[in-house]
Amino acid sequence: MTQTKPWVPWLILALLAITWGSSFILIKRGLEIFSIGEVGALRVVITWLFLLPFALMRLKGITRNQWMLFVVVGLVGSLFPAFLFAAAQKGIDSSLAGILNSLTPLFTLMLGMVFFKTRPKWFNIAGVFIGLAGAMGLVSVSGSGDFTFNMGFAILIIIAALCYALNVNIVKAYLQGVDPITITAMAFFTIGPIAATFLLFFTDFTDAVGSNPHALAGLGYLAILAVVGTGLALMIFNKLIQMTSAVFASSV
Repeated sequence: MTQTKPWVPWLILALLAITWGSSFILIKRGLEIFSIGEVGALRVVITWLFLLPFALMRLKGITRNQWMLFVVVGLVGSLFPAFLFAAAQKGIDSSLAGILNSLTPLFTLMLGMVFFKTRPKWFNIAGVFIGLAGAMGLVSVSGSGDFTFNMGFAILIIIAALCYALNVNIVKAYLQGVDPITITAMAFFTIGPIAATFLLFFTDFTDAVGSNPHALAGLGYLAILAVVGTGLALMIFNKLIQMTSAVFASSV
C-alpha cells in the first residue's frame, strides 16, 4: 500500500478551504432570488440528484448499522447545516459566516474528547483555542450591527458548526473503512427525498421559478454550490478525515 505524502493532506485542506469559502458567497447569491427554505432544500436536492448514480451502484452490501450512520451523517453533516447557513446569511455577511464556521475545530475537539474518547495532541488543543480567540475577536467587530445583533444570527452558524463537528467525529470513529464516495452518496440518498418533499410541497419554489426572471441564474449559483461545493467537496473531505485526524480535517 502506497503511503500518502505528508503534503497531500495540506493541499487537500487548502483546496477545500477555497471551495467552501466560495460557498458562502454562492449561498448569498442564491438568497437574492430564493427564500431561506428554498436555498437550503435546493442545495440538498441538487446534490442528491448529482450523487444518485453513485448511490444506486452502492446499495448492495450496506449493513443496517451503516444505514443508521448514513442517516445521521446526512442529517447533521448536510441537511441541517444547509438550512442553518441559509437562514443565518439573511442577517450576516459571507465573511462573518466564514469566521463563525471556524469554530468547528473547537467543537470537534470537545465532542471527540467527551463522547468519542479521542486524545488530541497538545498543539491541536492550542491551535483550536487560538482560532477561537481570533474568531470571537473578529465577530465583535464584523457585520453591519453591534455584537449582540451579530450573535443573534451567529447562533445559527454555531449550531451548524456543532453539527459539522459531530459529523466529522462520526465519520472518523465509525466509517473509517468505508469508501468516501459511498459515505457521501448514501448520506444524500437518505436525506434527498426529505429535502425534495419540503421543496415541492412546503415552499413557493415553482412560483419563484416561473415568475422571477433571475431564477435560472439563481439555480446556476446553487447548482455550483451543490455539485462542487457540496457533493464533490464532501467526497474529498471524507477522504481527508480518514487520512488524518478529525480535528485536522475540521480545520478547513
